[in-house]
Amino acid sequence: MDNVGKKFKAIMATGNYAENYRKLMDEVYADPEVENFIESNRDALTDESIKKSASSLYEFVNKRDAMLNGKDTYAHGYEPKLVVNNHAIEVSYQPTQAYLTKVWERQIRDNIQDLGMSKALQNANINDYYHEGNPARKNALVHALDFIDAYENNPQEYHKGFYIYGSFGVGKSYLLSAIAHRLANDNIKTTFLHFPSFAMDMKALINSKTDSVGNQVDRVKKVPVLMIDDIGADSMSAWIRDDILGVILEYRMQNQLSTFFSSNFSMEQLEKEHLAITAKGDFEPLKAKRLMERIKFLATPIEVNGKNLRND
Repeated sequence: MDNVGKKFKAIMATGNYAENYRKLMDEVYADPEVENFIESNRDALTDESIKKSASSLYEFVNKRDAMLNGKDTYAHGYEPKLVVNNHAIEVSYQPTQAYLTKVWERQIRDNIQDLGMSKALQNANINDYYHEGNPARKNALVHALDFIDAYENNPQEYHKGFYIYGSFGVGKSYLLSAIAHRLANDNIKTTFLHFPSFAMDMKALINSKTDSVGNQVDRVKKVPVLMIDDIGADSMSAWIRDDILGVILEYRMQNQLSTFFSSNFSMEQLEKEHLAITAKGDFEPLKAKRLMERIKFLATPIEVNGKNLRND
């Protein structure tokens, strides 16, 4: 159908206005959606009010058909709906389900600060976390669901995160991402931080004349829920360990902010084999122990094992 105003002008130009108008409105009144609406609201409508609402009914059919034919030019993302207002039929433009889905997806993206999340993790769903026949993975999933339930019911309380460790490809990063996405669905701000990539970014900003390093650290340390992925994957400089990671974890410990970790190392291995030895080869066990105490305060260790799912 054409624009409502153009259609009526065309009818009037024929010189047989009454007959053409009657035929046009017969089509409108015979429309199944219009018929169902009038029948469902008969108690609030009279024959006279239905007659006076002819232009609204025509507008509804016209705009609806334009959308169905891909010619919607009125309000992108909105669709016409018939409503009764003061015993008269009117057209209300309401967001489509497709539009609401896009808004919802955009809101989820806004709720997750992505600092190195791989493409494979960007749509992680906790309902898809594979655990059949694997007690360790099932245990990790139960803890994750318990955390989500507790956090969503009382976000003001401190909820301790997890230190998920195990061999390559057992789903550690996927579970962290899935938790982040689930929380984002409920409008809870999270940051997923791939630590090796983050460390490289911080090193690249060292010589910057701006305060970019400080700004980035502030953003990470203050987020309500933080996921630190793949800690221990690369050698760590003393500066990254003490002035970046140490500052972030100290703030989160003092302010009791939920923090998660994933690693190929157990906590003991992370402390002795990674944090205690700097990228220059210096052995600094006391500094490693101090940092490890912050991690232990923030996270409960959970081991995940099983086959490498990346090979499937």
